[in-house]
Amino acid sequence: MAKRSRNPAAVAAAAGRAGTAEGGIGTTPVAAPQGADAVGDYPGRRYGLPKQGPGSMASMGRRLLALFIDWLLSMVIAIWLAHSQYWTLAVFAVEVCVLTAFTGSTVGMRLCGIRVVRTDGGVVGFRWAAVRTVLLLTVVLPLLTDYDRRGIHDRAADTMVVRI
Repeated sequence: MAKRSRNPAAVAAAAGRAGTAEGGIGTTPVAAPQGADAVGDYPGRRYGLPKQGPGSMASMGRRLLALFIDWLLSMVIAIWLAHSQYWTLAVFAVEVCVLTAFTGSTVGMRLCGIRVVRTDGGVVGFRWAAVRTVLLLTVVLPLLTDYDRRGIHDRAADTMVVRI
């Protein structure tokens, strides 16, 4: 199986910056960092992402707020459909998996201005969204993050959460 390249221009394009350093058309392309695993001076630098603003790594606060919104929405839907809050986890899992696979963001993520992208710039897809969701449901694994604010569920699915 061929290893995916971590092309910063592709990652930047997936993050909504069209593969450029400033995000506009005709600006300087993003340069690849030295070494595939080079740690920069801020989260996301190794992927060619900006330090702040659109396309930068999402903060843990935004991610937790999005998770809280999605959980509340799932609870409302479970009570509305099944007249029981015990279906909340199933509704949450389906919402997160399906919306992440097809749109890259859940309702809570969209409201918080963040989305999930693959590190190589590709589409998340159903398979990787399912892997990410199953690990997200463990609760503890997403809290174990690396320097780039990627939880174990993000690393397993080769994804990252960026600002829109």
